[in-house]
Amino acid sequence: MMNSIFWLIPISSLIALSFAWIFFKSMMKESEGTDKMKEIAQHVREGAMAYLSSQYKVVGKVFLVLVVLLGVLAYMGVQNPFVPIAFLTGGFFSGLCGYLGMKTATYASARAANGASNSLNRGLKVAFRSGAVMGMVVVGFGLLDIALWFYFLNEVVFTPDHLVNGFSFLGLDFVHAGTTEHHKMVEITATMLTFGMGASTQALFARVGGGIYTKAADVGADLVGKVEAGIPEDDPRNPATIADNVGDNVGDVAGMGADLYESYCGSILATAALGAALPGLTGDIQMKAVMAPMIVAAIGILLSVVGVFMVRTKESATQKNLLNALLIGTGGSSVLILIALAVLAYFDWITWGIFGSVIAGLAAGVIIGQGTEYYTSDEYKPTQGIAGQAVQGHATTIIDGIAVGMFSTWIPVVTIVAGIIAAFGFAGGFTSFSQGVYGIGFAAVGMLSTLGITLATDAFGPIADNAGGNAEMAHLPKEVRERTDALDMLGNTTAATGKGFAIGSAALTAMALLAAYMEEIRLWLGKVPEKGQAFLEATGLTSFADANIKDFVSYYDLSLFNPMLLGGLFIGAMMAFVFCAMTMKAVGRAAGAMVEEVRRQFREIAGIMEGTATPEYAKCVAISTKGAQREMIVPSLLAIIVPILIGLILGVAGVVGLLAGGLTAGFTLAVMLNNAGGAWDNAKKYIEKGHHGGKGSEAHKAGVTGDTVGDPFKDTSGPSLNILIKLMTMVSVVMAGLTVAYSIFG
Repeated sequence: MMNSIFWLIPISSLIALSFAWIFFKSMMKESEGTDKMKEIAQHVREGAMAYLSSQYKVVGKVFLVLVVLLGVLAYMGVQNPFVPIAFLTGGFFSGLCGYLGMKTATYASARAANGASNSLNRGLKVAFRSGAVMGMVVVGFGLLDIALWFYFLNEVVFTPDHLVNGFSFLGLDFVHAGTTEHHKMVEITATMLTFGMGASTQALFARVGGGIYTKAADVGADLVGKVEAGIPEDDPRNPATIADNVGDNVGDVAGMGADLYESYCGSILATAALGAALPGLTGDIQMKAVMAPMIVAAIGILLSVVGVFMVRTKESATQKNLLNALLIGTGGSSVLILIALAVLAYFDWITWGIFGSVIAGLAAGVIIGQGTEYYTSDEYKPTQGIAGQAVQGHATTIIDGIAVGMFSTWIPVVTIVAGIIAAFGFAGGFTSFSQGVYGIGFAAVGMLSTLGITLATDAFGPIADNAGGNAEMAHLPKEVRERTDALDMLGNTTAATGKGFAIGSAALTAMALLAAYMEEIRLWLGKVPEKGQAFLEATGLTSFADANIKDFVSYYDLSLFNPMLLGGLFIGAMMAFVFCAMTMKAVGRAAGAMVEEVRRQFREIAGIMEGTATPEYAKCVAISTKGAQREMIVPSLLAIIVPILIGLILGVAGVVGLLAGGLTAGFTLAVMLNNAGGAWDNAKKYIEKGHHGGKGSEAHKAGVTGDTVGDPFKDTSGPSLNILIKLMTMVSVVMAGLTVAYSIFG
């Protein structure tokens, strides 16, 4: 029975990949429009692929160094020998998802613009189904990677013979002779958890590099084109226009895909690891606890496919109608997943308490999303208020935007606190701590279970944005641009909502990973004899199997009165701000070079403003590419190096403090940056609709300034923070053996 149900996991992942292929082929059958539309799309496609090729070369070198480091640690006996391979597979599939999603997006933009020439619904359908390719490859490859590792470890490595006699890999002991069935599952899930570090590392480079690229181009295009030259957005006379359109793909498609791939995998793997470590579980009961999050994810894939086919609208649709069309798809999938989970609870695959935890996670995701929409959509007072302040000037626009972003944090923070407590309580955490943290992990799994369609609504945004750019540069009729603008504005709202959703899921996933970190410490204490013996003597226990979380809290003094933990807490909070500062300054430097290049071309190339000369688009693409590659390395490596150093110097208590500080400060700061940036963007668009003087007015110029300041807020620093939170946790989990064996304090 258990073996039969397992096959639902890889089958569902293959179904997702099949539909990704179907949606891609369906999009490719659509007409790309006029020769001019095809030419523009080709420029964007070449720029995006050139950037991605350059980025993967840099990331490949970093991965090579890290694989060697992990191999050395395995040889020293403080690392699992399968970790280097798991690390590579996580990074490979994360990068592959970004590549496939971006390739689809660059082929879809002209086709979406051409679809909008026929009708709004056709434009929506082409853009959304193309975005669904990104959603389906992320969940498909993510779950397939998990299924393959689980099968390999459970059926090939941890065989009954290996449990009795032990098993070595590359001359390193992996399965110790006499390993119990319960401990076997703990080892399997701990090994699988580590490939999340590869996914997180790749995701951070994709997010940071893509964010720097897109915002350098966007800021340069806006400041010189819109403000100084007074030409429209996406005007073909602007030399930075192609680079700006390329940036939408590398940042908001490839970057977002890699980001949510590691969130998706991290939530499933952390929950499976917590399920394996539940005390007293053996045999099929333990197997159910491990496989349940994978089964829920598999069902979520099938229901996401259903949700994609539910999205459609009418030609006369308003902005609210368009948003409702997407909500029918995402909301319908969420309702269906609850019904499926109720069936699983009825057949004892999960408890009714876990069902309640999932409801808590889903409800938190919906509330955070709706709160984000309220503070970023131009249909509501916060964004309209920023547009009103733009009448007073640039300074008041910036002040009000920052204030809106700061104030908007209360809904997500209160919601995530309530969600964590509810998920913990429903799962029985107030009587069994282990069950409670398992419930928190399941809340994250529930929130991300329908990621296939949720990510489709996010990836749809940059496709619609590029479609508008294509329509503008190809001089299509005014009504086409109006339709693409309606889709683009919808994309801004869904992108802001998606980022709120991503950071909410990151908070729950990081909480589950923090609990998994303590289980990893338990595992390594049993493998480092002198440290393990000291723990047993101090606690009076005879076996690590008897230890619970309270024993570790007491032994490592995980209280605020421990200076190691308090020090880690401050450093974790500081990391969020330093990381944001580094990424923002990186955007500023790259954007400065872009501004100078655009000004040079306007100054030196005669005929650009008259439309008789062609700008040198390639030079602007090269500036963004070079700037992103140079600037992404230090912030990304910081997220890997700091947890290792804190573990070696401040020990387990310092790491727990680091992760807690990074989680709380990073979550709040990310929400503020995300919402402030989204509100500024839509305030500018609100003015462009004709309010407060419309395009070209002084209020519009102030709105453009707010949008420009908000660009690195919402598209570089903010979205990167949720990966920073999870990557620091993942690195801590993977390096737990090093911390246990060699930490100076504790």
